Amino acid sequence: MNEPRPFDIADRLLGGLQRALATTLGPAPPTQRQDPAQAKPEGALDERERRHAAGLMRINHVGEVCAQALYLGQAALARDADTRAHLLQAADEEGEHLAWCAARLEALNDRTSLLNPVWFAGSFAIGALAALGDDRRSLGFVVETERQVEAHLHEHLERLPPSDAKSRAVLAQMKADEAEHADRAEARGATSLPWPVPALMTAAASVMRFVAYRV
Repeated sequence: MNEPRPFDIADRLLGGLQRALATTLGPAPPTQRQDPAQAKPEGALDERERRHAAGLMRINHVGEVCAQALYLGQAALARDADTRAHLLQAADEEGEHLAWCAARLEALNDRTSLLNPVWFAGSFAIGALAALGDDRRSLGFVVETERQVEAHLHEHLERLPPSDAKSRAVLAQMKADEAEHADRAEARGATSLPWPVPALMTAAASVMRFVAYRV
């Protein structure tokens, strides 16, 4: 295991900046898998249901912005090449979720969060800080992040309007993918995060959800 050289770190941080611009200001990235929403019929939503579904999908879009930024920040300072590759793969997979959520928001005639650059910057910084410890602790952030995302996706599946089968299909696939991400990180030797880190992550996520539903 080799410590990343300053030149490597600078190059990775520059790559993170480029990814931030693409994620927050550019079009949604292309995806390898078919959007799960395409296989479902468009349900009849009244205006209240449409706004509610859009608010939930905006939260999930922000969640994918944050997860992608977190993993890129961790990858920038990862010590082990295999760990870095794992984190970059996870970030790419979150980009796929990002595209699905963006497409669903467009279909609902709504928009992504106006604060996406702020969400990305903050999460990238947290990821970089998480990686200052050892790689196993960094992978612990992956596990905790994904488990918390799983929980709020489960809640959103219950809160979606009953007729919104398209949004439900997207969130169900995302939930399955997030569980797989957590399992893979655990298999790589992730260590549990010490108290109060999980509680602080939960509190920050609650603030994000409250704001992103509206802005």
